[in-house]
Amino acid sequence: MHVAMIGAGYVGLVSGACFSDFGHSVTCVDSDARKIDALRIGRIPIFEPGLSELVASNVAASRLSFTSDLALALQEADVVFIAVGTPSRRGDGHADLSYVFQAAREIAHAIRHYTVVVTKSTVPVGTGDEVERIIRDTRPSAEFAVVSNPEFLREGAAIADFKRPDRILVGSEDERAKQVMTELYRPLYLNQSPILFTSRRTAELTKYAANAFLATKVTFINEIADLCEQVGGDVQDVARGIGLDKRIGSKFLHAGPGYGGSCFPKDTLALIKTAQDHGSPIRIVETVAAVNDQRKRAMARKVIQALGGSVRGKTIGVLGLTFKPNTDDMRDAPSISIIAALQDGGAVIKAHDPEGVEQAKMVLENVTYVDTPYRAAEDADALVIVTEWDAFRALDLQRIHTMMAQPVVIDLRNIYRPAEMRALGFRYHSVGRGLAEA
Repeated sequence: MHVAMIGAGYVGLVSGACFSDFGHSVTCVDSDARKIDALRIGRIPIFEPGLSELVASNVAASRLSFTSDLALALQEADVVFIAVGTPSRRGDGHADLSYVFQAAREIAHAIRHYTVVVTKSTVPVGTGDEVERIIRDTRPSAEFAVVSNPEFLREGAAIADFKRPDRILVGSEDERAKQVMTELYRPLYLNQSPILFTSRRTAELTKYAANAFLATKVTFINEIADLCEQVGGDVQDVARGIGLDKRIGSKFLHAGPGYGGSCFPKDTLALIKTAQDHGSPIRIVETVAAVNDQRKRAMARKVIQALGGSVRGKTIGVLGLTFKPNTDDMRDAPSISIIAALQDGGAVIKAHDPEGVEQAKMVLENVTYVDTPYRAAEDADALVIVTEWDAFRALDLQRIHTMMAQPVVIDLRNIYRPAEMRALGFRYHSVGRGLAEA
């Protein structure tokens, strides 16, 4: 099949590369000419494990190409995906759909035969209706169907998620469009990945509901972690105890500094606004968003308390800047709020991240970036682990102890054992392990 992917960002590039790896002919379209030029010579604008190799192999096989010319991309396309950004709109928190609607207008002018128009971007309920209206009003004679096909990709594991999904969600009542989408995903269907067909509006809402539920799990275990610290419990054991219940599951029950990234913050906010607009507020999700915002600053207070109540003039090493490992994504990363709060308290920050430094420089000021975790620890009064990169799990702790001005470690991801850290002479603080740290 011939596929056009509008948007060569995270979702569009990963999806386009994976579809081409299934044997489809894919053209990724982006209005950013510099990005297209870079992709054509093999420069990938994001860090995602395995993506560079996947793109290179499919470009070499002539199944994947890049252009800024939408009309050219749509000449033979059976399916065109809208995979543009939907950031939170300034002022009210609603999803900004201007890029989606602009893509719809451009599609209307460019399509020449029956085409399935698929919204891959995360969009509020009813967006597909508006996309259909725009195309119909712009080009009354056009033959098309609008489908919702949300993505469920985890940054850092996106290729595996695309190729071995829990489910493929397709929102459409159009039988011809359903047949096209079934053929598009046939390689996955043969591997028994279930295709769930729903109404378009149901598919749009399901994406937001999924992210809001996962965000709720993260926030729930973080609040349980706070309680553990007060009563002398161990949140990791609590998480195991409830996670073994198949009704609950173990994923997203890792206490830490709060969720961030490109999805949870904006999607929970968009769902809250949508629910409010329809007179059906979702109080649980409203609380989740509020608690998560507070959580990040609370982690900065934890660092300050570990240093006796003041960080003024103190040097603090920060390990990990991205919102999670195996990505360079800094969007809503907890490190931003934590570092800002520490700087407000007068601290000097040195930071190391294996992939995120260039992105971090765009959002963090007055930070000294270093190329190893050991340089971050050198002469530091405290070392704070913010992101659980694998590279931080087996550090030479004795070396770090000798390098630090004070042997204080605040582990916001619980990657080390309290007893072992104390045995090495560290003043060690983690999250939700009151009994272990007593």
